Amino acid sequence: MLFSRFKMPTNDISIVREHNGERFLQTASWWLLQQTTYDGFKPSRFTSFNTRYDKLNQPNSAGYSAFRESRCIVIAKGFGETEKSDSSTVYHDFIAEDAAIAFGGLFREWQHPRTGESLTSCSIITNAPHPDLMPFHRKASPMILPQDEPTMNAWLNPNNHQVDMFAELLLPALRHDFIAQQIDKPSKYNPIGKPSRLTPNDFLAAQHAGL
Repeated sequence: MLFSRFKMPTNDISIVREHNGERFLQTASWWLLQQTTYDGFKPSRFTSFNTRYDKLNQPNSAGYSAFRESRCIVIAKGFGETEKSDSSTVYHDFIAEDAAIAFGGLFREWQHPRTGESLTSCSIITNAPHPDLMPFHRKASPMILPQDEPTMNAWLNPNNHQVDMFAELLLPALRHDFIAQQIDKPSKYNPIGKPSRLTPNDFLAAQHAGL
């Protein structure tokens, strides 16, 4: 498994996928759409490290087929958000306190027509903004999966094409208690000010329900 405090789009990351009933880790390029070059691949000019939830059911969109045939999980301890204004850019890191995060992801497999090289690429699905994340990022929130066995089984099963069952997963939910820390830059990670605890309302509701 690839470990690093900071990963940026187009880097290699580890995904969990399933094939023939077996689950395994695989290295994937964090940019779903790839373009062939003479002797390899390069990221497409179309941004695809994230796949928007409202595109998943649009035929001919980048994530339409993958959502039905090649779902994966991206495991991480946290994530970063960027909020831009006219005069500044503010970065925050969010680290889950209770457990690792299971991000809902998609993957695709590519084979180079000349060299025969194979490549796996991936993206993380993003949902609508989460109310508790709005002060930090107003455009979207990552899809964070509940880690119960039925959800994991259904999500990773490549033979499960009944995506209507995932409708609730396309609603913003954070599912963890987080420590939020403003930083100067993701690549350097110099903290600014004191960290704060972020306990989303949906996380509290799940705790009370015993989920």
